[in-house]
Amino acid sequence: MNIEEFREVWEENKELRELAANDKDRLNYHIMPTSGWVNDPNGLCQFKGIYHIYYQYSPFDVNGKLKLWGHITTEDFIKYQEHEPVLYPDFRYDQNGVYSGSAVVRNGKINYFYTGNVKYLDGDYDYIMTGREQNLIACSSEDGFNFSEKELIMTNTDFPSNLSLHVRDPKVYHKNGIDYMVIGARDDNSIGCILVLKGKDLKDWECHTVIYSDEKFGYMWECPDLFDLNGETVLVTCPQGVPEEGYIYKNVHQNGYFLVNGDLESKDVNLSEFRLLDYGFDFYAPQSFEDESGRRILVGWMGIPDADYTNRTTENGWQHALTMPRELILKNGIIYQRPVEEIKSLRGDNRTFTADEFKNLEVENLSFELCAEFEKCNEFKLNLRNDISLSFDKSKGLIELNMGESGCGRDVRYAYCDEVRNIDVYSDISAFEIFINDGEIVFTTRAYTDGIQKIGFEKLDGLAKVCMYDMKKIVFEIDEF
Repeated sequence: MNIEEFREVWEENKELRELAANDKDRLNYHIMPTSGWVNDPNGLCQFKGIYHIYYQYSPFDVNGKLKLWGHITTEDFIKYQEHEPVLYPDFRYDQNGVYSGSAVVRNGKINYFYTGNVKYLDGDYDYIMTGREQNLIACSSEDGFNFSEKELIMTNTDFPSNLSLHVRDPKVYHKNGIDYMVIGARDDNSIGCILVLKGKDLKDWECHTVIYSDEKFGYMWECPDLFDLNGETVLVTCPQGVPEEGYIYKNVHQNGYFLVNGDLESKDVNLSEFRLLDYGFDFYAPQSFEDESGRRILVGWMGIPDADYTNRTTENGWQHALTMPRELILKNGIIYQRPVEEIKSLRGDNRTFTADEFKNLEVENLSFELCAEFEKCNEFKLNLRNDISLSFDKSKGLIELNMGESGCGRDVRYAYCDEVRNIDVYSDISAFEIFINDGEIVFTTRAYTDGIQKIGFEKLDGLAKVCMYDMKKIVFEIDEF
């Protein structure tokens, strides 16, 4: 599909957009597709004061078949503008999808790197070692809207011979005057790893090294992101094929980070233990960037591939969303996440409660923020909908999110937790982002309910005080295509 074909099909799909716009599960303060499917955030950056959010986009298909790069801008994370998509599968080397990638602001322009997907249909292929291309492609823009011609940088034949054809999702990291590019990979023994390229001034890329964990940790590491935070180097990635371990790794695919020790230039690198970024059902492919004020901001896909649970929004022409932008802070080797400060301006009327007052509260407006502070808490069960609850048991060292029937197949997720000091629950019609202990533990999930819901403490062994804010809508406008 090229831009002319997109415009033609866009005109033909007005009814699909109207169907999606009238869905009762539409979100108030999250980015979601006007119609169709959204997944990985791509090319996140701030350029001349404007935040550019690109993302995987299938505007006419709720199951995300043919991928474009959608484009949204904002100056304040409150008012957003959706623009015409910027990258289309119109190049020999990305003809089956403009896959994930990233952006680097340098030399007065935005420089983009992404994976172009090509899938052969003329034979019996396994699509792991045969039958596809995952091509590294570059382009640039002086304004974030108008793009240069695409340039093929590398193909699978340029990568190490022991890697499979699954080598994708480039992200650039700059250190000591050297550009490195991390790319998610799967080797020929189905072991997940990270391919590292080395370049100068975003050019002359060559293979530098491949990073593995000490022991096999899944068969594919997608969506890598390498950055420095508070004096540490962090590698975020999404390992596929990691088996359950106790109460964690229960999703079909994982998301999280390693701390990187050693020296990348000398290839002497080792990884810490892996830690999840988000323990919920619907979080994957996060990408971060440093904004012009020095904040490390992350946005994730509020969804996950290959899940066995569903989203009823597909009946009304759309699926998935992006998380709120989150600021990252690293303390004692742990990443803490919190919604960017701008989100507080969406707060409306507020009410405060004692723990005894906050029981069986009937709520019709499901767009709210709930903040709770705890003292000497041994146990609680907090109902967030009629059949959705967040529970903590100090004796077990566990916090539990239980979805009930409103999860549309989502059941229970856990995180190990010795104490709960505070929780900050963002409820947005059909989604939750839950931050525990200042964002040390996070759960993100979709949820689908109807009618008035009862929320509040069903059980509490300890002391708590609660504040609840109504949350206003973000302003979201769409360009005429």
